[in-house]
Amino acid sequence: MPRSNGDTASRKCGRPGIRIYLTVMRARVAGAIALGLAGITAWSWRGVTPHPGGPPPPDELLAAARTSPDTLIVDFRDDITNQALAARGYVDEPISRFSATDRMYRIRFPTPQEAEDAARRLRADPMVESVDYDAPVSLFPEDGTPMAPPVDAPECANDDRATAKSAGFPNDPCFRYQWHLQQIGLPAAWKLGQGRGVVVAVIDTGVSRVPDLAGTRFVPGFNFVADNDKTDDDHGHGTHVAGTIAQSTNNARGVAGIAFRAAIMPLKVLSREGAGSMAAIAQAIRFAADHDANIINLSLGGPFPVTPVRRAIEYAHRKGVIVVAAAGNNGSGRVSYPARYPDVIAVAATQWDETTTFYSNWGKEIDIAAPGGNMRVDQNGDGKPDGVLQNTILPGGARSGYLWFMGTSMAAPHVAGIAALVVGAGVTRPDAVAAILADTARKPKPVASASGRRIDDHYGAGIADAAAALRKARSSRGAATLGLGAALGLLGLGGVRRRERLGGAQAWVFVTALVLGACGFFFLPSLGVPAWLADSPIGTGTLESLAQLLGPAGQGNPLLWSALLPVSTVALLYGARSLRPALAGLAFGVAGGLLFAACAYTADIRFVPDVLDRAWLAVNAFLATGLGALVLRR
Repeated sequence: MPRSNGDTASRKCGRPGIRIYLTVMRARVAGAIALGLAGITAWSWRGVTPHPGGPPPPDELLAAARTSPDTLIVDFRDDITNQALAARGYVDEPISRFSATDRMYRIRFPTPQEAEDAARRLRADPMVESVDYDAPVSLFPEDGTPMAPPVDAPECANDDRATAKSAGFPNDPCFRYQWHLQQIGLPAAWKLGQGRGVVVAVIDTGVSRVPDLAGTRFVPGFNFVADNDKTDDDHGHGTHVAGTIAQSTNNARGVAGIAFRAAIMPLKVLSREGAGSMAAIAQAIRFAADHDANIINLSLGGPFPVTPVRRAIEYAHRKGVIVVAAAGNNGSGRVSYPARYPDVIAVAATQWDETTTFYSNWGKEIDIAAPGGNMRVDQNGDGKPDGVLQNTILPGGARSGYLWFMGTSMAAPHVAGIAALVVGAGVTRPDAVAAILADTARKPKPVASASGRRIDDHYGAGIADAAAALRKARSSRGAATLGLGAALGLLGLGGVRRRERLGGAQAWVFVTALVLGACGFFFLPSLGVPAWLADSPIGTGTLESLAQLLGPAGQGNPLLWSALLPVSTVALLYGARSLRPALAGLAFGVAGGLLFAACAYTADIRFVPDVLDRAWLAVNAFLATGLGALVLRR
C-alpha cells in the first residue's frame, strides 16, 4: 500500500526529532557521569590541613626570652626605608644579604632590661611586623644526648659490578641494609614513579656531593651561615638527610634514595657544630618558596616558637610548598618547633619492629610516622645496627662514608621523599598531598586496632607508605581522570549535530589520544612493565609528562594547566583531516585532566588567587571540551 503524504511527513519530522532526543539524552547522561565522578573525586581527594595549631603557650614565650635575653629578631615591614630604620636608633644586624629585601634584622643590647624595653617599643611600632627573642636552633640530639660517633659501613663504598648485574632493581649493593626503605613500601613504589621534575629543599647543615649523590640533580641553594653560595656540608647531617630523599639509585654503588629523580636544593642554616638561628631558617624557607622548591625538609628545631618562622611557613604554604619537619628527639610529649606549627607535616620516628622509638617526641601535632632507626639494637638480625643508612661525609668533612644515623631527623626525609613521589605524580597542592599521605598511611604492627585517619599521638595517621600513596595518586587519579575525559567527550559529541564519523582505525586513534591526553595508561605497572615505561608519557599522560619535563617551571604553570595545549595542536595540525580524531581525543583527554584537578583540588595554579584556581581549571576544561567537539564537526 502506498504511503500517504502524512506518513512521509511524519517520517521526515520524526527522524530529526529522535536524533535531537538522543542527542539531548546523551548530553544528559554524560553530564550526570561527569557530575557523579566529580563528586566522587572531590570526596576521595578532599583537602586536609596538617594538624591545627594555636598561639604558643605563655611559658614557652617566657622560656624563649630567657635563652637569649639581650638579642631580638625584628621583622620590619618590607616597605620600610633605610632612613626610617636609621631613625629608630638601633644597630640593625642583617641576618643575611636577604635582609635588604625582607627587612629582618638582629638587634643586640647591652642588658636584658634594655632588650625588654626595646621589644615593648618595637611591638607598638606600626612599621614592625613581629619582635621575638633570638631563640637558638640546633640539630636534635639523636638519643637525648650528644650524637655518638656514627657507625661506618666501608663495604658499601666498593663498586660491586658483578653482584649488581644479578641484583635486580635496585642494584645498589647495600640496599639490603636499608630496612627503612622497605618499611615504607619500596621498591614497589618505584614502579609507579621516582619523583621526576620535583625539587626538594634541604634546610640543614648543607649538602656535599658525595660519591653516591653523583647522579642526583642539584639546583642552586644558599649558605645562610656564611652568607654566600657555597652550600657544602661541614657536619654530615644535611648530606645524610639529602641521601634519604634522593640518593643516586640503581647505579651499582652504595645505597638507594626514595625520590632519586628529584632534585636537591641545599640551604645551609646550621654550622659545623649543628647550631644556628631561627631567623636564618625563616629566610631559608622564603628562599625555597621563591625559587621553585616543591617540598621543604626541616630536620632540625627547638623548643621555642619564633614568629618569622611561622610566617615563612604560611608564606610557603600559600605558594604551594609542602613543609615537612622532624618532631624532635627528647622522648617527650611536646613536639618541637617548627614541626609544631600548622601547615607543617610533623613526623615521628619508628624502628625496625614498627614501634615508635624511645627518643621520638609525641603529641596531638604528630601527623605521620616514618623510619628513624634505633642504633642500640639489631632487631632484624643482619649484624648491623638498626639505624638509617646513607652516604654522607665523615666528621671533619675530609672524606665520605656510608653511615648509620638515627633520629626524627632521619624520619622526616622519608616523608619528604614520599611527598616528592606524590608531587611527581601530578598532585601538587600541599593539603592534597597531606591528605594522600594520611589516607594511605599504614597501620603499624604494634597497633591492634585503629579507626579513622588518626591512630594516636605517637603515630599520627600511621606509618608513611610510599607504594600506597603513589597508587592513590596515580591509579585513583588515572581512573577518575579517564572517566571524566570520556564523559566530557560524550558531552561534547552529543552537542554536535553533524560530525565526522569515527569508525575503525579512526576510533582507536581517538580513544588512544583521549587516554594519553587524560592520564596515560596508568595501569601499566600492574602488568609488570619496566618502571621507565610506566613513568614515561605513555604511562603518565600528557599534562603530567610535560610538568615533569619542565621541572619546577611546570608545577602549577597556568599555561600548561589550561586549554592552551589542545588549542595550539589544533591550530598547527587542523589542516590534516586524518589527524582530527587524534586532535579531538587529546582535547577531551586534557579536559578530563583539568576537570579532575578542579574537582579534587590537587593543583595550585601559579599567579592565580587560590579562590580562583578551581574556576580557572573548570573553565579551561570546558573550553577544551568545546574545542574537541568543533574539531569533529562536519
